[in-house]
Amino acid sequence: MDQSAALKSTPLVGVHRRAGAKMVDFGGWDMPVQYSGILDEHHAVRRAVGIFDVSHMGEIEVRGPQAFDLVNYIATTDVSKVKIGQAQYAGMLYAHGGFVDDILIHKVADDHYFLCVNASNQDKDYEHIAAANKFDCTVENAGPRYSQLAIQGPKGLATLQKLTATDLSTIRYYHFSDGEVSGTPARIARTGYTGEDGFEIYIDPSQAERLWAEILAAGEEFGIKQAGLGARNTLRLEAKMALYGHEIGAEINPFEADLARIVKFDKGDFIGRAKLLELQAAGLTRKLVGFEMRGRGIGRDGYEITIDGAPAGFVTSGGPSPTLNKNIGLCYLPIEKAIVGQVFQIVIRNQPVDAEVVPTPFYKRAK
Repeated sequence: MDQSAALKSTPLVGVHRRAGAKMVDFGGWDMPVQYSGILDEHHAVRRAVGIFDVSHMGEIEVRGPQAFDLVNYIATTDVSKVKIGQAQYAGMLYAHGGFVDDILIHKVADDHYFLCVNASNQDKDYEHIAAANKFDCTVENAGPRYSQLAIQGPKGLATLQKLTATDLSTIRYYHFSDGEVSGTPARIARTGYTGEDGFEIYIDPSQAERLWAEILAAGEEFGIKQAGLGARNTLRLEAKMALYGHEIGAEINPFEADLARIVKFDKGDFIGRAKLLELQAAGLTRKLVGFEMRGRGIGRDGYEITIDGAPAGFVTSGGPSPTLNKNIGLCYLPIEKAIVGQVFQIVIRNQPVDAEVVPTPFYKRAK
């Protein structure tokens, strides 16, 4: 039996297979992990431009007179600060303070919010929001109506500009505009998950294959590469962007995850607020930090951490950094040890190997 037949697939699955992509099961989705190779794809995005199929990501739409009230109640951020055409990164929490998910909130109109959520969490997120809906608005699990393509890298603007009349230079970081790309309606956002400049386009799934080909043709002069989940992971790790199920999850709160900036207590009530106030008063016991390997080896996701021979934490994400040519990662350490310069050990094949806490993000693009 073809195992991939049981997986969900994006409208571009045939394109990926014809391109010879290595396919993997990613949260129940049949997705490309690499085409020409992770290093090649990573460098293309840092130096020029790459295109990612992120159609597996979920979309949830909230509409109605009290759409703001619901979105502000399920988000940790102050959604009143978001203007029409602006996007905001937020946490969505359980009452106990752990993450349901991290989400991108786009304000389309005063009575219309468009949420981008993680692929494996879409149904759970929808149910969480719908259960919280005591307001005069509707919640739609809208993922099937959208494909999402991400055009990332310093030549992303020049590539996509060939296909749209929208002046992309006027879309600021964490903003979006509704327009057209190559004749099809598109929501064009400038957020990104790579640490580079770039755009995401939300389009009708029936147009995904045509636009993928046209974007590849538009970026040919810049050396555009089709990029898979492997490069997406190395790029976001260098930029210290959280990944659900790794840096954040149901048993991790925003303070531990070094995301206190997305918690706005003064905005009023939201799900998880009371517990977060308790946690804040009690003080942190652990915190997410970045590290570089000092010994030979790679600290992979899930590896145990020890300090003075005693268990002290775990690696959430780790691997080689193609940009820095170092072995890097993120991990949780006891709060008193979560300081730059702290040396600790990662257990690799039953052997403790030295690593050191370093400042993050590991990589930040030049302005």
